[in-house]
Amino acid sequence: MISTSLTSGRPIVSNTRLTIPDARLRELAARVLELARAAGATAAETEVSEGAGQTVTVRKGEVETLEYNKDKGVSVTVYLGQRRGHAATSDFSAEALARTVDKALAIARYTAEDACAGLADAELLARDYPDLELYHPWDLSVEEAIERARACESAALAVDARIVNSEGATVSTQESHFIYANTLGFMGGYPSSRHSVSCAVVAEEGGAMQRDYWYDSARAAEDMAPVETIGRRAGERTVRRLNARRIATRQCPVLFEAPVASSLIAHFVSAVSGGHLYRKSSFLLDSLGRQVFPAFVRIEERPHLKRGLASAPFDHEGVATHDRDVVSGGVVQGYFLGSYSARKLKMKSTGNAGGNHNLIVPSTGEDFDALLKKMGSGLLVTELLGHGLNMVTGDYSRGAAGFWVEDGAIAHPVEEITVAGNLQEMFMGIVAIGSDVERRGSRRVGSILIERMTVAGE
Repeated sequence: MISTSLTSGRPIVSNTRLTIPDARLRELAARVLELARAAGATAAETEVSEGAGQTVTVRKGEVETLEYNKDKGVSVTVYLGQRRGHAATSDFSAEALARTVDKALAIARYTAEDACAGLADAELLARDYPDLELYHPWDLSVEEAIERARACESAALAVDARIVNSEGATVSTQESHFIYANTLGFMGGYPSSRHSVSCAVVAEEGGAMQRDYWYDSARAAEDMAPVETIGRRAGERTVRRLNARRIATRQCPVLFEAPVASSLIAHFVSAVSGGHLYRKSSFLLDSLGRQVFPAFVRIEERPHLKRGLASAPFDHEGVATHDRDVVSGGVVQGYFLGSYSARKLKMKSTGNAGGNHNLIVPSTGEDFDALLKKMGSGLLVTELLGHGLNMVTGDYSRGAAGFWVEDGAIAHPVEEITVAGNLQEMFMGIVAIGSDVERRGSRRVGSILIERMTVAGE
């Protein structure tokens, strides 16, 4: 039997909003698997979880919304040979668990056999894993949350007299814990937390209005920027967009600011993920071992970063996660696969059921100002709109806003334009990657400079 837990044995602390003990989650998980076996399932897996949080939004100094969330759930997947059924409930009573297992089995009986269906391979399951320090509950009263939100919004409004309206500032604290178990003997889980502060404001000049925002997010509250800094950044980003105009259609270098550059890496991840690959709906089919980026580009997956927003010791199927280079020397070294897609491709799971873990794209050494100088004249993109991506062909077309750059310096804001290209050409056309790394999500990358794209305007 594989029974795994945080090696530190760190208990859920007293200031938590969670109320169900870890031992109770384990007991429920074991009970669900017993019910599934007794009802005839040849294999089964379950996840039992609880989550809780508090979110406060202040607008123009007044409390606009105050939300408490608390939820719990049990999901179960059963297998009858290679037929699969799934059901879920939020009721932890013995009767509800039995009904949920029965519903999953009923679904399985009417499902076609699938040779790739089944639990993860036993030899890939996690056994011992470290405490990744993912759980840092924030003992924040609603009164304190309101004051922090007010301070954040006030800092934004104080940036410039042209900021005339606010969409509000939000302070949110969330925590959860879970146990995943399957009939191969695996049982493991851990608590985690995620906190965030955000602010959005509106500026006006000459009858034209612009909006922008800023936010921060972290596992531990002390790892976030001060609320005043977040608000001030939101105000500054909004004011700098005033007096935006369109530009004539052209081809030119394009610099994607770090927060939007992250989306380019997300498109790569999607293109080399199992679902798109086995359905043959990706522009990067059979890209393993192939040059996709310039030789200086490297993409590392680091699932075990302490306090990482996408850190995990095992994936959604219990498969152990490991450090690896996904791209090295610009060449694709690995895909993102769960057990099902891996079997479809006649490969092994990479521990990515549920998505990618912390992806790190090392900088080529230039800071943001150096990237502007390297670009010379071109477009700085700070916002992307719409979803103009064809995953089969790689054709890319997105509405955008940002700034026109002349002689390495920002000249004026730009709006109502479209940036277009093909992702394969865009990836190979990367000239530099900045040191201004975006750390608020699962992909850590700086601003990305692409040699040439089509910019459609007037």
